[in-house]
Amino acid sequence: MGGAPVMEGIIKTLEDVEAGADYLASICPRMAHARELTGLLPLRRKPDGFANLLNAIVGQQVSVASANAIWGRMKDAGLTGPRKILWARDDDLREVGLSRQKIRYAKALAEARIDYKALRDAPSDEVINTLVQVPGIGAWTAEIYAMFSLGRADVFAPGDLALQEAAKVLYELPERPKEKEFRQLSEAWRPYRSVAARILWAYYRVDKNREGIR
Repeated sequence: MGGAPVMEGIIKTLEDVEAGADYLASICPRMAHARELTGLLPLRRKPDGFANLLNAIVGQQVSVASANAIWGRMKDAGLTGPRKILWARDDDLREVGLSRQKIRYAKALAEARIDYKALRDAPSDEVINTLVQVPGIGAWTAEIYAMFSLGRADVFAPGDLALQEAAKVLYELPERPKEKEFRQLSEAWRPYRSVAARILWAYYRVDKNREGIR
């Protein structure tokens, strides 16, 4: 059995991911089993800032292929910065594939004028609370941003259906855990809940033979 790490860290490298996975495997036989099946876990670090959140909004409720196609058109049109979004006509945004609702969300994000640099040093709860104030950004998007754009080691996304399904199979639960229950279950994986999420997404891919996250 491994000892708990002294303090939560930031996930910067694959070595950081593996350190978290080693710890989780040492405290939980089922996590150890999942890790044996999944092999090396992905880093999944992404840049922080406006464009990454806008990309997340683009990907809501559409397939990965559709989201990637729309985002590609937005990049080609130079529509990935807050000023460009504010200055763009709705027709321009519709032409690249955004729905009326997503146009509203994109403009709301641009108008929010979030201090992304300040979020880098803010507590995770403050990051999430700041982001969910913006229309179109729910808890899941904010949690994913904290995990992968800010590299927080101890953030979880209990509302994620792929994580719920993976946990159901791995832990032999009678049904997918509800969000509140899943948040409580994830407490056992502190201070590496974001690594636990990586293990569960990877396990979902192995079990279902499809990706659980873009």
